[in-house]
Amino acid sequence: MAVKLRLRRLGRRHLAYYQIVAADARAPRDGRFIEKIGTYDPHKKFYQVEINHEAALKWLKNGAIPTETVRSILSREGILLKLHLYRKGKSEEEIKQQYEVWKSQKEHKIQKQIEEYEKRLQAEREERLAHERRVRENRAAKIRSQQQAAASE
Repeated sequence: MAVKLRLRRLGRRHLAYYQIVAADARAPRDGRFIEKIGTYDPHKKFYQVEINHEAALKWLKNGAIPTETVRSILSREGILLKLHLYRKGKSEEEIKQQYEVWKSQKEHKIQKQIEEYEKRLQAEREERLAHERRVRENRAAKIRSQQQAAASE
């Protein structure tokens, strides 16, 4: 029996969220599965993923094949790093230590991206306000000039 790690679609139309499951490759996408490993919600600002690392590693060590999307999710979460270190013969302590270093670097990078995103939003907000201010001033000047022209006649 070929086991795949894949996404199982839930939610409603245009607002789906997914479960990451281990399922028989012959089973339908949203059908029967063996074990639920985690969840994935792509609609959050910075996607939300919750995965049971031990269960995912267990299935990967036993030969489960992840789909492309699940592979990228597992990679972003560091599970494939743990699998790689395990296959290289590293001890649990070394794997945990290297994972913690990788995770701190990843969190720092994500925090930096969030800060840049917030700065960009703030700059766009300030630009819109400045544009609105200029438009308002131009309208006011135009009205004043029309009033002065009407008063001088």
